[in-house]
Amino acid sequence: MHQKAKDIQKRYDGFLKTPRLWEKHSVSGLQQFVIDSKPSKIDIDINEKLRLGKYIERLVSFELKQNKSISILSENIQIQDQKTTLGELDCLLLKDENPIHLEIIYKFYVYDDAIGNSEIEHFIGPNKKDALIEKLNKLSQKQLPFLYAEQSKTYLKTLNLDVNKIKQQVYFKAQLFIPFQKEITLKILNQNCIEGFYINKTQLQQFSDCKFYIPKKLDWVITPHSNVNWLPFESFKTIANSYFEQQFSPLCWLKRPNGELKKFFLVWW
Repeated sequence: MHQKAKDIQKRYDGFLKTPRLWEKHSVSGLQQFVIDSKPSKIDIDINEKLRLGKYIERLVSFELKQNKSISILSENIQIQDQKTTLGELDCLLLKDENPIHLEIIYKFYVYDDAIGNSEIEHFIGPNKKDALIEKLNKLSQKQLPFLYAEQSKTYLKTLNLDVNKIKQQVYFKAQLFIPFQKEITLKILNQNCIEGFYINKTQLQQFSDCKFYIPKKLDWVITPHSNVNWLPFESFKTIANSYFEQQFSPLCWLKRPNGELKKFFLVWW
């Protein structure tokens, strides 16, 4: 297997292992799409230059096609008025012959109880942008309602779909990171989404006996493994300083002296 195919497989495996951000109940009126998928060999080519969100959509497309109860009608649908793109619908599909408009989301959030007043409001992007509450509001107030725009309805007619019979669901997976050495019990979101911890510059010295690896963005989804070029602490600290200067929080892998592997964010703030 060529290296690119191996990388795609690792990303797909990591994606499948990532839990949905919430389960049976709805959050902000958003219903989760449920699909049971088993690990399988992925045999598609994906452009390495895609940003992570678009890359994940290609993985989801493959996953959906493995399920006999699902038929994809259309993907990445650009809804236009004349030459102006008004918006996009991620996926239209039939599940057990029932039409579904599916929006696909894969995110990384850190927990900061100094921000907001609720469990959901406490989760923000590792660079203090792209908060979870903002994404939920965008989905419920803009992305899903866009299905009912006149231009969207016109497109749906080409697929013989009645907009009033289409269910709207989200396929929202996420990896959550909590402050180092802090125990948090989630009541709304899925506890199984907690993937690791985060630290800042002042806490870094506590890991001086560890080795480190900084995966590229597309590999953030991967489950840590030992077959990488590990950095000793001093080399990692030097690289970390450049991230602090850029005000960028990288996702990193940690290898303890006993061989234990962990995933964490090194935040600049």
